[in-house]
Amino acid sequence: MKRADGKSHCPVNFALETAGDPWSMLVVRDIVFYGKHTFGEFMTSEERITTSVLADRLASLVAAQILGKQRSPADRRRVYYSLTDKGLALIPVLVELANWGVSYDPEVVANPQWISKARTDRQGLCDLIRETVLAGGSVLRGEDSVIDQLRRTVPGSR
Repeated sequence: MKRADGKSHCPVNFALETAGDPWSMLVVRDIVFYGKHTFGEFMTSEERITTSVLADRLASLVAAQILGKQRSPADRRRVYYSLTDKGLALIPVLVELANWGVSYDPEVVANPQWISKARTDRQGLCDLIRETVLAGGSVLRGEDSVIDQLRRTVPGSR
């Protein structure tokens, strides 16, 4: 993103200007955690984003090179969004935000395999998520989700 004159050159400020608003991070979350990739899929999120805000955030994330977009070969009217390398680099940020939420929101129900892996091998968890997303999967959904992979590899899990 191009900065306006007079903006801070603080790295935290840059990160927040680029991807720090809640809707942008929720779009990234939807790709990583739920395997969503189309406008319609993003619209089904529980947070109930409006169509105009979603369109704006998707355009901003594409302009910031966090998301790439391409037309579906099967239906040229449908646009498919995916994370670029810059977007994939946000996975550790999402992991930290999720872990913080698990620690401080008493209503969050967290997967025990996630908690175990986050406590014992956070980098390994981030790497597993990245590999899974690159292969077309997600953290929570699909036949080879990160959670299913963790269930198969964490001792004592079902």
